[in-house]
This record gives sequence, structure tokens and C-alpha cells, in this order.
Amino acid sequence: MSRWGFVGRTDELDRLLAAMTGAEGRGIFFSGDAGIGKSRLLREGLAALPRDGYAVWSIAASATTAAMPFGGLIQVLPTDQPQGLSPAGILRWAVDVLQQQAAGRRIVLAVDDAHLLDPPSAALVHLVARADNATVIGTLRDGEQLPLPIRALWTDDLAEHIELKPLAAADTTRLLSEILNGPVDATSADRLGRLSEGNPLLLRELVFAANRGELTRTYGIWKWTGRLELAPNLNDLIDVRIGQLTPGVRGVVELVALGEPLGLYLLNQAADPADVEDAEERGLIAVDHDDRRANVRLAHPLYGELLRRRCPVSRTRRLQAQLAELLEKVGKRRRDDLLRVAVWRLDSGTAQDLSLLLDAAGQAFARYDVPLATRLARAALDAGGGFDAAELLATILMFADRPDEALEVLDAVAADIEGERRLSRWLTVRGLVSYWGLSRESTVEEIAARRSTLTDSADEARVLAFEAIMRLHRLDTGIALRLAQTVLDRPAASVAARELARSTIAHLQAAQGQLHRSAIAINQVQAEVGRWRTDMPYLQLALELARGTRLALAGDLTGIDAIVAAEFADLAGAGDFRLGTGYLAILQAYAARLRGQSDAALATSLGACAVLATSRVYAGLAHAERAQAAALRGDATQAAEAMAEADRTHAPGMVVLYPWLEQARGAALAAGGDVSGAVKHLTRLADRLRTDGFAGHEVHVLHDLVRLDQANARLGPTCSDGSRRTVAQRLAELSERVDGLLPPLLARHARAAASGSADELLAVADGFDALELTVYAAEATASALNRLRRQRSPAAATARERLAALLGRCDLVRTSALQAGSPALTEREWQVARLAAEGVTSRAVAEQLYLSARTVENHLQRIYSKLGVTSRAELWAALRAIPGHDGGENG
Repeated sequence: MSRWGFVGRTDELDRLLAAMTGAEGRGIFFSGDAGIGKSRLLREGLAALPRDGYAVWSIAASATTAAMPFGGLIQVLPTDQPQGLSPAGILRWAVDVLQQQAAGRRIVLAVDDAHLLDPPSAALVHLVARADNATVIGTLRDGEQLPLPIRALWTDDLAEHIELKPLAAADTTRLLSEILNGPVDATSADRLGRLSEGNPLLLRELVFAANRGELTRTYGIWKWTGRLELAPNLNDLIDVRIGQLTPGVRGVVELVALGEPLGLYLLNQAADPADVEDAEERGLIAVDHDDRRANVRLAHPLYGELLRRRCPVSRTRRLQAQLAELLEKVGKRRRDDLLRVAVWRLDSGTAQDLSLLLDAAGQAFARYDVPLATRLARAALDAGGGFDAAELLATILMFADRPDEALEVLDAVAADIEGERRLSRWLTVRGLVSYWGLSRESTVEEIAARRSTLTDSADEARVLAFEAIMRLHRLDTGIALRLAQTVLDRPAASVAARELARSTIAHLQAAQGQLHRSAIAINQVQAEVGRWRTDMPYLQLALELARGTRLALAGDLTGIDAIVAAEFADLAGAGDFRLGTGYLAILQAYAARLRGQSDAALATSLGACAVLATSRVYAGLAHAERAQAAALRGDATQAAEAMAEADRTHAPGMVVLYPWLEQARGAALAAGGDVSGAVKHLTRLADRLRTDGFAGHEVHVLHDLVRLDQANARLGPTCSDGSRRTVAQRLAELSERVDGLLPPLLARHARAAASGSADELLAVADGFDALELTVYAAEATASALNRLRRQRSPAAATARERLAALLGRCDLVRTSALQAGSPALTEREWQVARLAAEGVTSRAVAEQLYLSARTVENHLQRIYSKLGVTSRAELWAALRAIPGHDGGENG
């Protein structure tokens, strides 16, 4: 782990610097919990203070120095104080000493833990704050008694008092990355962030505690995979916060730790209300209101971690059984109540009701809480749940990346299959595990052969729906469509079977470019979610794949933002439903990439690769998106490595995803400098997509060819007149068949590129920008600028400004389209150009670079010629319009 970095607190640091350097001389004090980052903020502010003209003293008060007069300022004042002076005289003497040592400079007095100052020191701090040439800054801990002179600083308007809040979630994630020297999986960052509640010290201690084998690194992404082991330092920190507890209050806190969120009414039934009030007053528990119910939670998540570990097993089981009995007595009124009772019964060893365990397992899985659902289903099977428990457990194990174990569970109950209903469900779950979990392509034929023995229309429809989506995934699109339509035509088909079939059709329609019809089908599936989620929670994956495919092909980045922020994303992340979180991360990376946010695209796609590392369903797709993100940055090495991983991990039963993988391969080839190889590959891919009828994908591959300056290249079959269509002509043809706003814009881009019209390219760029497709907008603008520059058109200046603005909204982007035609400056020319653009005179540039002034002027003339500008006034915008305009290896 790296040194603990300083993250966030930008506003607070700015206010601190303003207090120290401002003309008003008004100080500032930050208060907050222990470990919230007050001292670090103070140190960072002092380190950033320009030392010329300032006399800076930094004091750390402590319990030891608090017992001595002026002990808090022992590091500042002389050791031998004058004798015989009154207390007031001593204070005046101390102020004079500080003024003499300052020697006319402005005084900055920083006091860490000012609440621990002894009375004389606190009085001296107050007097210093009153001086015209002094500023006092400091930190205070919440809940501590403050010396009156310190409190008077803000009541007398000598200093500002600010409560330092916990770090925001984004800053907590950044701090984790600083501590671990690498990015952290989103779910792990969220869990550690919640446990620390934005307290940097607690966060660091949590990382130290978790770094005992439970923190693992996959594809460069840190993930917390194990349970939390509280290290001694962490125990001590929590103990200090909790303090000494009476037996009654301890009982209250233990009940909440074992059952939170706990209804206040229920807690008052289980414990003495006076103890409940005492626990709330001491800040150990907090009461919030959810609708009409008052819920009780622990005031800090780590209290529960500590108390649950320290509570004896016998008392834990007794309290859990007590909670279950009380909730059963008052009635399970809310949706989560059944699940809570089942967990308490299971943990207390009092689970006798098999149906309770089964229903709770199903409910947990419907919430995508895979670990909890696995526990409950396993308990139900061990308690004699038979086929129903085995079916549910096997399904859950599949989504816990344990397909071999799932197959064993299913095969163990094969002899217990009675009736067609059980057979249909056994076939579908076994097919799910065998096809997607174990990548056995023969499963499709096996399912087809077994379903022919079914006579019940509803049971056969369920199997047909599964066969249809399997056939779609292995690219038997005609059969998949026919089977899915058969399911929809059967009135007896269950809601889950029907909506699974509809999701299959929606996915196929999106790939074919029927985006409007696909959207209608997707909305129908979503409208029925309340009727299918309990029966088939994993249908959500089929829905998200169809929806994600449609949104990506439509270029609807706002729509992608919406689904990655929807309820399913939160549930899947919290419940370790990796296929869900992994796929949504791929979509999120896709949207970030097209917006030019290459840092986020690469980090998010790497996160998806890490999450999906143990499952092959979407692993290849994740690595393909990583290759695209690397290619966007011009990182040919990582793009090639990612494509190799995509090929290694791509499941043979996921052929339907080939357009995404092969499109990424084209980007990786171009990033590696093999543009001709990329063109040949994408041309073959476009031909294959045409043959497969995937027009929705084809328009994007053709647009990639346009981006590689191939708008006039010919491809496809020979026409009746003996010629072949150009890329631009084929895109124009498809723009009339593929739905949405994007295809006509892609076709217009192709026509503009083919004709060489700079005005049309700029208009196309505006269209892309309106859709937030910033990379495409920048590439079209760059193409227009190159043409205007060659024509020496005065409009080039405006185009440069537009390109600079677009690139300014992006992270590092170095696509072939942006690089093509961009002026190439030598390293020395970059140095001269950057200094000149910053307003440095030629003579000063010459002195800095050890050149003659004439040589600098010669360099500038060559730079102006390359960039198509005539003066320094245009130079800055021209440099910003070059991808990687910082120079160096990006230049």
C-alpha cells in the first residue's frame, strides 16, 4: 500500500488558504469526529502557504501539555519566562515575543486539537487572533469541552468555525485508490465507504484490516472478497466511540446490531424503552422514519461489526430467536419481514418451517442477493426441501459462478422428477447451467430432444423460451425467432416464459436495426416485471442485454446512464450478482468512451473484466470494451492484450456478441498502426453482418470505415451494373432501414467525408455533439479543419476553436481519425510552441531553452506554417486542437 494521499477537501483547502493569505486576517477552525481529516487538512494548508512574508508556527496540543501553563505553546515560547509578572503581564510578554520573532512578517498560528489547550495558551491564542498582522487557524474534535477563549474566536468574529463533513463517496473511492495504489472495484469501494462513513482514518484502518488475504487484485482492479477482520487498532477506535455500556444499553445495541433496521415498536417490545432512549441519547443508535414506520439503526456501521463479533454465540442465538418471535407475533406486514424472520430463524437454529426458508430464498434471489439466497436455499435443501429446493439452489449457484456444484445438485434430484411441470423446470435450469455455466453447446440439441416428450402446452412453452434464447446466442437466429414467436402465440405460456421469449425477439430486432420495435418489446417485458421476477429473476439479464444492445446501437448515451443508475444496478451491486454488475459496467464504459472520457472508460471496463473474471458469459465482451478504451487512448499494447484476453475468455455459446468483439479488433489494429489491416478486417465484418442481417451493427462498422477515411471504398456484392457500392452509398441505403436519429447522421458523415465538404463535416460534428458523441464530433471537426488548413481558408481559425473545445471536454484521445492530417511537431517545436502560447517572449524562450533568439523565431515560423496560423494570438487554440496537445509522448 502506498502513502496515504490527500484527496478531496478542495473547497475547505481553498477557504483555509484564503484565511491565511487574505487581507481580512480572519482565521478559521475546523471541527469534526476523530479521524475525519482535520489535522491532515491543516498540514496541507500550511504546506501550500507561500513562506515569504509569513511567520508560521504550528502547534499540536495534547492531554500531556494541557496540565501545564502555556504547555500548549511550549514549542513556540522561550523556556525561561520572566518572573514576577501578573497573568495579564505574562500574556502581553508572550504576544510581544511572537511579534519580535515575526520581525514584521504576517503571523500564522496553527493549533491542532485546540480543545486540549491549557487556559493560558488558549487565552494567548485569542490575543494573537486580535492582532492586525496575525491569523489563527486550527482544529477541534466534536463532543469535547472547548476553552472559553477558543470558543470566543468565532463569537467575537475573529475566526470562522466550520464543521468538517465526511468525505463524499467519490472522494472515498479516490482515497482507496491512493492507499492501494490502484483502482478499486465499485462494489468493494461502496462497502468500505459505507463502513467508514467517509472517515479517512477509519477507511485506512479498514483497508489494513482487509489486506490480510481478502483484498485481491484482478486485471489491476482491487476487490474485497472476504469478511472483515477487525485489527487491534480498529477495535480500539470503535471502543473509544462506544464507551462503557450498562447491561440494558448493551442489550439494546446488540439487538439493533443483529436486526437493523429494526422497527422502534419492535425494539421497545424486546428491550426496556428507557434503555432504548439512553442508547439514542448517547449516539449509539439513530431513529429514522420510513413511511409510517420508525426504524432504528446503529449510529455507525462498524459498531455492528464489533458487537456481533463480541456477542457470545448463545446470546446471539437467543436474541435472534427473540426477534423472530416478536416479528411473527406482530405480523409480517412488509415485504422484507418474511426474509428477516427466515434469516433470524436460520441463524438462531430455530428454523422449522421449510416453506419459510424456500420463500425467503426466492425472495432474496429476486432481490439479487446471491450470497443470502444461496444460504437460505442450501438450508432448505438440507432440511428436506427436495426438488423445489434443489432447483432453486442450482439456479442460484449458477449465478454465483459455481456451475459444477449446481450440476451436482440437479443431478442428485433427477430421480425425483415427477410430472411434466418438474421436468420442464429441471430441463430449463439444467440447460441454463450446462449452456452458459459450462459452455456446452450440445445442450441446445439435448433440450430440443427432451422437450418433444412434453405434452402440456405451458410446460413446453417454458422450455421453448429457453431454447429460443440459447439459439439466439449461438446465432441460429431464424429458429430462435420462430420458437420465441411460438411461445408468444400460446395462451397457456407463463408470464416468465412469454417475457423471456419477448426479450429474445427484442435483442434480435435491435441487432437487425428494428430499434423502434425492439423498444416496444423491451417496454412490454419491463411492464410485466412484477409478474415474472419471482419466478425467473435472471430474466433481467436477458432484458438488460436486449435493452443495452438497442441503446448502444441507437447511440442513446442518456438511456445507458438511466439503466446503470436504475434499481437493478443497485440491487445487483449490493447482492454480488456479478453477471448483472459486469454487463452494466460494460455499458457504462461504452458510454464514457463515446463521450471521450477515456479515463473512466478504461477504468470501468477494467472493473468489468475483474468482476466477470470467474464467469465466461460476458468476459469476452468486457475485454473487447477494454480494447476499445485502450485504442481510444492510442494504447496499442493494452488494446492488443485486451483482444487476446477477449479471445481467450469469450464463451463459444455467446456468438451473438461477435459484432462487438470484431469491431473492437478493428480498433485495436488501427491503434497499432495497421490501418490497412483494420480496413480489411472491418470490410469483412461488414460483409458478414450484411449476410447475417444485423443491419443495426453494420451501420456502426461502416462508420468505423468512414472514420478510417474509407467513405469512397467499395464493398459488398456486385450490383446489376457490375459495380459495387461505396461505404457511403451502403450507409445511405441502411439509413432508410435502420431506425433512429443516428443512422442518418452516420450516412451524412460518410457523404461529407466522400465529398470533402468542410462545411458539411462541421454540420455533422454539431449533430454528433448534440447526441453527446464527443469523439465522433471531434473527429469530424478535425477532418474539416484539415481540409480548411490545406485550403488556407480563414474559416480554419473557427474550426480550430471548435476542435479545441471538443478535445478540452475529453481525456486523452488519440484515434486514427484525429491523428490523420494533424500537424507533427518535433519535441523542440513543442517546447517553443507551448512557451510562446503562454505569452513568453522569444528572448525569454531562448534563455530557457539555451537557444538564440533567431533560432526561436525560425522555430516559430515553422510551427506557424505547420499549424496554419499567422501569429501567437492563434497559437494556443491551434495547440489545443491537436490530440495530446501537452506534448511529450502524446504530441
